Order: sequence, then C-alpha cells, then structure tokens
Amino acid sequence: MAHPAPAQHPQSILDAKAVLDWYDRHARNLPWRVGPKERAKGVRPDPYAVWLSEIMLQQTTIAAVRDYFAKFTRLWPTVHDLAAAPLDDVLAQWAGLGYYARARNLHACAQVVVTDHGGVFPASAAQLRGLPGIGDYTSAAIAAICHDEPVAVVDGNVDRVMARFLALEKPVRDEKPLIRARVQEAVPQRAGDFAQAMMDLGATICAPRRANCLLCPFEPQCLGTRIGNPLAYPVPPEKKAKPERSGHAYVMRHPNGSVFVRQRGPKGLLAKMTEVPGSDWTVSEQAPDFPLDAHWTSAGTVVHTFTHFRLTLTVWTATTPIPLDEGWWSAPDALTGEAFPSLFRKVLATAGVLPKP
Repeated sequence: MAHPAPAQHPQSILDAKAVLDWYDRHARNLPWRVGPKERAKGVRPDPYAVWLSEIMLQQTTIAAVRDYFAKFTRLWPTVHDLAAAPLDDVLAQWAGLGYYARARNLHACAQVVVTDHGGVFPASAAQLRGLPGIGDYTSAAIAAICHDEPVAVVDGNVDRVMARFLALEKPVRDEKPLIRARVQEAVPQRAGDFAQAMMDLGATICAPRRANCLLCPFEPQCLGTRIGNPLAYPVPPEKKAKPERSGHAYVMRHPNGSVFVRQRGPKGLLAKMTEVPGSDWTVSEQAPDFPLDAHWTSAGTVVHTFTHFRLTLTVWTATTPIPLDEGWWSAPDALTGEAFPSLFRKVLATAGVLPKP
C-alpha cells in the first residue's frame, strides 16, 4: 500500500523532555524496574534483575514473563545463585517460555559474570556485548537503564513509535540505522528513564493496533499523525509462507504409568531440552519407524509453529516395560517438572499423559 511521502519536517525531532514528563506520570509498575520517583531519590536498578528481564522479554510479552521472573528470582536471587545452578534445572524452569537458546545463554552468561567479572555485570554496552547471549539491544538496555549510558535502546515498541513518528515508507527492518540514529540524537542525561519511557509509550499509547495520539507527548511533531493515518505505519514487510515439515512422536508408557523420555542433543533447535523419542522432521511425509516392537496406536496430530517453519507431528502411543538405550522413565508425578518445551507438552497432552494447555 502506498502512502503519501511527507517532506521531512524540521520539528520532527524527538522531544526527550516531553516523553520524560509523560513517563514521570505514567511509568508502568514492573517487578524488575526502579520507577522514576525512586530513581530521583538515588535508588539504582539491579543489573541482574534488568538483565534477567531483558533476556526473558525477547520474543515474549510482559504478561508471560512476570511469573517466570518471580520464579527465577525466588530460586536464584543473585547471579551467583544462577551460575551455580545445574543447567538442567534452569531449562526445566524455563520450559514453556520458548526460544530455549536464551536459557542456555542465560546460564552461560551468569557463569562468565561470576568467574570473569567477580559477579558484577560490566557497566558499558561495549563490555556487555562480550557476554553470552547479549547483543546490541540487550547491552544498550542494561547500560542505559542501570548506568545512564547515553546509548539508543531500540526494541519493537520503539521501532513502531519511530516508524509512525517519521512516517517511514519502508518496513522497519530496512530502516534500522535511521531509527537508531534518530533515537540516539535524542538521548538525554536520564538515559535509562528515557529508554523505558520510549518502551512504555510504544506498549501503551502507540500500540500495535491503536494509536492514542491525543495522549502522546510526541503528537505535535509526529508525521504519521500529520498524514492522518498513523496506523498505516510501520509498513508491513512482505510475508512469506512458512515451510512445512512433518514427523512422528512416540510416547512410550510403562505399565506403572511412567513415560520414557530423553534429552535432545547439545546443539540445534530445542537443544538439551527433554523430549519423547521421535523421528527426524522432514519436508516430505514419512512412514513411522517405531523405536521398538509394541502395539502402537495413533493418538492424533500436533501442529507447532517455530520461527522458520511449521511442524506437524503424528503422535503414537504404546504400553511397554522395555526402555531404549538412551533416556529414562519419568514417573507421573515427575513429568510436570521435566524440561519439556511447549511442543512436547502438546505431544504429551495429545497422548493423554499431561492435561491440555
């Protein structure tokens, strides 16, 4: 869809004071955040809490993260505690949050912070980028929020605000350098509060499906508002159909009710997570190759969408006391504590082993 190309307005510059004034009145109350009133009194954010929340919030919503954040900080209140925890325990507590490489990097990062930095997170974005699982965005967020380093912090919410503010004619992914440069120009002395103000503005006022322009501190300079249709931005990228893959999952139940499970390999998708035995996931459909002789019955199918493909698994069940070479029998009361990703919780629900999510 084509939009009228606006001339660059000399006043289309982010007003940091306006958004900070708005944030001082409307900042969200988040469990990992030190609000503007506390910041003004000299209370400093905990880098461990900020880091943990930022890793959890990647590709996930605040609503989904709240309980996980509370659970992690209760089990491992400091980076020393998290570093000392077994990886399997961390993966088990992460199960259901998705993007499991984050959990592995989280644990690795905690160990590096403890062993190489004495349990203290580096203060600068440049130093933070050297830690496992910390890229440009997360390093900037921690450095700005915890130490007021004057760096641009640009997440999906800020991308959306800027796409509307500048009435960008191209998808956000094509305008990343421009967006970062324009945000960087506006970073004030209160860099941490500014970063969180921009995120809050995108989450509450300049939201994905609505724009409450009359309440927005940027409304006087916003080019999307001048055009009269801010919701036309960001311009969506061209969508491509996800590739399809298929496979089989084999749920083996012991006569005593236990289920045979195993750990996935150390690399690749869902690495080191718990699964039931299964086939490879292939582009073309394949016949089941059952792992042992038993009376196998089909329990149905599971469809699960990953970032880069859509997977359909046929779920087979059998009762047998015979284990495979690698894996273990998980008792009924232990199953909920296993590090199953969402995919395999769906599989076990389809097999009637776990309640349906």
